[in-house]
Amino acid sequence: MKIVLFGDSITDMARSREVDHQAFGYGVGYANYVASTLMSEDPETYDIINRGIGGHRVVDLYARIKADVWNLNPDVVSVLIGINDVWHEIFGQNGVDIERFERVYRMMIEDTKKRFPKVRFILCEPFVLKGTATEEHFKEFCEVKKYAKVVKKLAKEYKADFVALQEKFDQAAKAHGAEYYLYDGVHPDVAGGKLIADEWLKVFKSK
Repeated sequence: MKIVLFGDSITDMARSREVDHQAFGYGVGYANYVASTLMSEDPETYDIINRGIGGHRVVDLYARIKADVWNLNPDVVSVLIGINDVWHEIFGQNGVDIERFERVYRMMIEDTKKRFPKVRFILCEPFVLKGTATEEHFKEFCEVKKYAKVVKKLAKEYKADFVALQEKFDQAAKAHGAEYYLYDGVHPDVAGGKLIADEWLKVFKSK
């Protein structure tokens, strides 16, 4: 079973661009936890590939979907995207508005399903907490919660799996502090990466 983890820096997390199937290829985030769990449980079944690239928005994912997803002939495509569509607007006026976000995300799903009718999509909820990168513009960053609703709607419409994350991070931050999970309000520290992986694995193993 070939699983492609597709996304931005939260998926990337310093992964190697030179190797796919060694530890360096998974980075130091949730992709590493997902790969280590599944591949240790069943070494003969899973082929997991990290295709996260830091800074990417949904339009960037669509631009590289052929090279980084379709050409790999995936059985499962997991997508985590959304925070940069807001971030880039706040700091560079180069974000992706919510209508365009939905349109491009929808194209990404539909075009993939045309090529791989049996592919399983796992759509992960984008999230944010108050931290060093987000505190000054936190109200604007909270727009990502609207993008999360779009992702949840698309998951329902296309019968994809949905990994809910914002509430989990909110609860965890209330208990132990936001920086313990997302060191700057966006990027996961080790506990945050484990939280994402745990929720992802629950959904993945539910079928």
